Amino acid sequence: MNQKQKKLWPYIIVLCINFYLLPFLAQDTGTGMLLMLCIIPFIALIAAVTYGIRNGFCIMLPIATLILFMPTIFIHYNSSAWVYGIVYGVIVLAGNWIGRALNGNR
Repeated sequence: MNQKQKKLWPYIIVLCINFYLLPFLAQDTGTGMLLMLCIIPFIALIAAVTYGIRNGFCIMLPIATLILFMPTIFIHYNSSAWVYGIVYGVIVLAGNWIGRALNGNR
C-alpha cells in the first residue's frame, strides 16, 4: 500500500460512518430527506475538501465514495436512491478539486 492510499483511510472511515450510520438517525421521511439532501452531502464535501487541502487531488476518493454508497441503497433506501451515489461522487470530486486548489503547495 503506497503512502497516498494510507492517507485516504481516515477519510474513507468518515464516509463509511456518514453513509452507514447516519441513516439510522432518520425517524421519518422528513428527517431522512434532510439527511440525504443536506447533512450527508455536506459531511462528504467537508471530508473531500479537507483531504484535498492536506493531500492534494486523488481520484480514488470519489470512486471510493461511489463504491461505499452503493450497498446502502439496499440497506437503508430503495432502488430509486442509486442516483444519490453518483451525486455524492460528483460532490466529493468537486470538493477534492476545491481542496487541492486551496492547497498552495501542490
